[in-house]
Amino acid sequence: MKEVVLWTAEEVAHWLAEEGMQEYCGPAVQMSGRKLLGLSPPDFQRPPLSLVSSDGGRELLERVETLRIERHMEAHKNGHANGHGPNGFLKDMVRIAVPEPERSSYPTEWGKTAAAFAYAVCCFVSTTIVISVVHERVPPKEHTPPLPDKFFDVFNRVEWAFSICEINGMLLVGLWLLQWTLLKYRSIIGRRFFFIVGTLYLYRCVTMYITTLPVPGMHFRCSPKLFGDWEAQMRRVVKLIAGGGLSITGSHSMCGDYLYSGHTVMLTLTYLFIKEYSPKRFWLYHWFCWTLSAVGIFCILLAHDHYTVDVVVAYYITTRLFWWYHTLANQQVLKETSQTNPVSRVWWYRLFQYFEENVQGVVPRNFQPPFSWRAVAESRPELLTKHGKGAKRFLVYTSNGLVSSHKASFSPGLNSCKDSLSHRCQHTETEIRGSMNMCH
Repeated sequence: MKEVVLWTAEEVAHWLAEEGMQEYCGPAVQMSGRKLLGLSPPDFQRPPLSLVSSDGGRELLERVETLRIERHMEAHKNGHANGHGPNGFLKDMVRIAVPEPERSSYPTEWGKTAAAFAYAVCCFVSTTIVISVVHERVPPKEHTPPLPDKFFDVFNRVEWAFSICEINGMLLVGLWLLQWTLLKYRSIIGRRFFFIVGTLYLYRCVTMYITTLPVPGMHFRCSPKLFGDWEAQMRRVVKLIAGGGLSITGSHSMCGDYLYSGHTVMLTLTYLFIKEYSPKRFWLYHWFCWTLSAVGIFCILLAHDHYTVDVVVAYYITTRLFWWYHTLANQQVLKETSQTNPVSRVWWYRLFQYFEENVQGVVPRNFQPPFSWRAVAESRPELLTKHGKGAKRFLVYTSNGLVSSHKASFSPGLNSCKDSLSHRCQHTETEIRGSMNMCH
């Protein structure tokens, strides 16, 4: 490998990408290998690195320290081949085992993701039940006409516009699901999505129930009221859930779910997640998804199926909850309850701490096939040792200092361990026998 001090800015960026820290590629655009080795904690307290790191650069500094050690080892190895000093004397070898980090900065924790999914499902079902309840309270349009709306005064109703909105929404949800399955840290990102969408629909339950608005237009054909027939209402709720709450599927014929717009929530939230968890170089993809979202929201109003205030409130609450949550998740200090952290007083903060307590720093935008041996191995490190793929780093010291470093594989046979040590460290036969004892 080319010596680190000779790395160009492109090689530094490539190394950062390989280490799963692409978020530093932007600030490191002019950083050479020599500057990389010279990084220190104060560098992460001022821009541009302070704008990227949420852990004070701890993880990156650990990787840089490893590069410094390996560079130091190579220098000693070239000057003291096979453990012999400049005077030809054999140096005594002292080995110190340095275990690899056992705990990932981004643990999968699929159990928490399942809990977030269950939370989202409960909120979605609750919203559907509230829609059925509110439908019974909507005043007849003949007695209570639609409220005045400035957008409706400017734009006449387009009958097919709401179908365009729902088609755009289904496209965005499909694109997001496909992207999510290809993300390396899909468990963390998935529970973030489920928690945020569940909370947004829980808020929607409250706003729909406390204030029932009349229908936005005389074109609405609402289902007949059931007047307390709970069995029929439950059948209607199940039908609405089965159809995904979409009018295009023929499952949504109830009125009253206006403040605020659930369609706007999904159009906005899926775009935000698509953009947040894909590289900046996918700008064409981002613009395409933004266009789908913007056109979909405009078509909601063009169809006169929601008041303008419904859409504005939905957009505001969705974007703020998304930005608040990610600000808390990306700043380690905000994950602790304190007097200087006012956001810790919000009602869902305990849930947030449960979901995010073990996530250290900004989640990288790495992609990985959903079903690969590497993904299974990273989520279950014990399989590595069981199948002979694990590794442990050994630092080899002489009386004059550090000489070499290698990873000894824990393979079923002792010969493979001996071969690995012989190849990586070029030890003498006596040193190999000592290393073989360590492999036991």
